[in-house]
Amino acid sequence: MSIDGLFTRTEEFPNSSAQARLNSLVGLDEIVDRLVVDAIALLDSSAMASWSTAVHGEIIPAVSAVLDRTPMFVFAGDVGVGKTEVAEVIGQAIATRAHVDVSLYPLSLSARGRGAVGEMTTLLTRAFERISSDFACARKQDGTASSLGVLLIDEADALAQSRELAQMHHEDRAGVNALLRGIDGLRVDRIPVLTILCTNRLDALDPAVQRRAAAIQVFNRPSHEQRAALLLRLLAGTEISISDVESLATATAENGVWPYAYTYSDLRQRLVPEIVLSAYRRGVAVNSSIAKEVISRTPPTRPFGSAS
Repeated sequence: MSIDGLFTRTEEFPNSSAQARLNSLVGLDEIVDRLVVDAIALLDSSAMASWSTAVHGEIIPAVSAVLDRTPMFVFAGDVGVGKTEVAEVIGQAIATRAHVDVSLYPLSLSARGRGAVGEMTTLLTRAFERISSDFACARKQDGTASSLGVLLIDEADALAQSRELAQMHHEDRAGVNALLRGIDGLRVDRIPVLTILCTNRLDALDPAVQRRAAAIQVFNRPSHEQRAALLLRLLAGTEISISDVESLATATAENGVWPYAYTYSDLRQRLVPEIVLSAYRRGVAVNSSIAKEVISRTPPTRPFGSAS
């Protein structure tokens, strides 16, 4: 816990640890690249102006429409599909691409309050005031930024739940209003801070929050090709061949036993570690037979909210 208890594990980019995590995001390269380009365009107005002048000979009016958008992304998708991991390391990609220092501010769960009247609103207001203060002088006269911030709000559906719900408590409604005011304040004051909301339930987010998002990125469970790429990387140096990896990628797809494929975290945090441990317990090399045996007893995580 740090920065007055409002944010946790604040991180400065670039750094080697974050780069290693970024490099490990197999299969998500295209998503990350697109989001980084969009983030730089939203946070650094000079980048859009330079592009427009280079290709159109002038700054076209449509550029202002882009720059008027709220610098906020919504990452939605099932548990374990990589949305939070991308949100936590995208600052590294932005820092290396734009050659600027970036700071990550993950909102602490305690900043959501304990339900006392006015507490959530007060804590959210303090969080936005703090990050606004830290980057208030980062914007230069020419529109460039000397540094950038990333405000990460994980499990955002618990904080930005739709105010249309009849059972929603007054304090929760006030919290959503405080969140909207904070996001709008960053845009109006041109503070170079990108807000990222992660959620397992996109439909639960307040419509006003969704309307403000410059991008809503839905993360899906990895495809056959993405599973194969990740397994090939994680199992490099073992007795498992490329053809074996293809078979394992097929075995981790949805099938007659389970109606959904493995997630990235299923593969990285559950399946591959168990394959390695099984080989270690037996004192043998990692091979396809062990991998297939582990798959048979290690089912994928069921989708969030599903009954089975």
